[in-house]
Amino acid sequence: MVSQAQSKRLVLEHSRALRLFTLFILYVGQGMPIGLFWFAVPAWMAVNGASAAEVGSVAALTALPWSLKLVNGFIMDRYTFLPMGRRRAWILGAQGVMIISLVMAAIIDPAVGDVAVLGAIGFAVNLATTFQDVAVDGLAVDIMTEDERARGSGMMFGGQSIGIAMATATCGFLIASYGAPAAFLAVAAVILVLCLYIAAFREREGERLLPWSPGAASPRNLAIQLEAWWPLLKTTFAAMVRPVSLLWLPVVFGRGMLYGGLTGATPLIGANSVGWDVSQISSLTAAAGLTAGVLCMTLGGWLGDRFGAKPIAILWSAVQLGMLTAMYAAQGWWSTPAVFIAFVFAWIAFDLLLTVAALPVSMRLCDPSVAATQFTIYMAIANFGISFGAFMLGKTDAMGGLPSIFLVVGSGILTGLVLLITVKYPRRPEFYAKQAAAAMVFDSSAPVPAVEGARGTV
Repeated sequence: MVSQAQSKRLVLEHSRALRLFTLFILYVGQGMPIGLFWFAVPAWMAVNGASAAEVGSVAALTALPWSLKLVNGFIMDRYTFLPMGRRRAWILGAQGVMIISLVMAAIIDPAVGDVAVLGAIGFAVNLATTFQDVAVDGLAVDIMTEDERARGSGMMFGGQSIGIAMATATCGFLIASYGAPAAFLAVAAVILVLCLYIAAFREREGERLLPWSPGAASPRNLAIQLEAWWPLLKTTFAAMVRPVSLLWLPVVFGRGMLYGGLTGATPLIGANSVGWDVSQISSLTAAAGLTAGVLCMTLGGWLGDRFGAKPIAILWSAVQLGMLTAMYAAQGWWSTPAVFIAFVFAWIAFDLLLTVAALPVSMRLCDPSVAATQFTIYMAIANFGISFGAFMLGKTDAMGGLPSIFLVVGSGILTGLVLLITVKYPRRPEFYAKQAAAAMVFDSSAPVPAVEGARGTV
């Protein structure tokens, strides 16, 4: 028998350590399919003679579901199985689809030239991954207290970067040594372990572990659950069309462009200019991702707390712009391993540091009553930028060659930098924290008043 004290330790609302570890480990797991399909598979394709258009096509299809996350957010806020909590059922379902898709991919065993098949597999797995991502983001909004949010964000993005690094290195080795099916099955095994972990705890006391287990929905979740589409849509639309919100969209879109463009450009430069194989490129990318994850959980959070989100976002945007300019000007040095290594470490670290710095601004712009959905929209815009950057990589032959991708993504970063300097985005969260307290959205321990369209109200 599990004692009452032990039982409470397996309930998120009762354990700060469990909340932070759960967010961390879920983001580690979420990084695994990203490392596989965004880094290891493109490196495998590039080393085996795939063109920029082919790598870009697979990368664009892989990234496309991440630009559609706003749909996921609306669906999850509207429908859920409350007896298991607001998010756990969605997380378990998404992980189940990921496992099935990866096992099917291993059975199909696509070759490098099967661009459409690889793109379809990447799309299916990442579509399921986006549902897990939105569910975990919603879980963070639902369950974390205000004083945990900054640390939790660092744990989440740091965990994702570590997961990407682990998958990139492991899958790169497995693909080179045993073929793509081995990598697909390895990631599926990790996701299966995460499923077992998610099934072992509850969000709130008294809820069910599994659909057939005893338990009931939390009264608080019943109170805030929206049962009508119109209040959700109306409030979200009003929040998104505010001028300051509209002027934030190019900033997050530009950051996405850089990630999408350079994710595909990295293996192409490594294979075609430096002459490295898939294992070498994957190992370098993994080391850079691991370093970025550590920086995210340490330096990134500290700088934001010390100097403010907007100034640090300006700093990292300016550094990124300088890096892109230097790489474009140094085309004659691309074959030098030291230059390539420095470039990979720099762009991955600066991209993640900019993401951590910009995250509080996205949160402060959210209306607390639709915070999860609005935050998901900002992330969806960023991920649409990733798809656009990957798409533009496939057009570089028509624009003068691979170096042109640095001009494309540089234009996105420059636009974001100008807006960061000129627009008065919210610098401090006090006003928004008061709104959140009034709506009782972010304080997981507070009672929640009835809201329009919620269960039991008109």
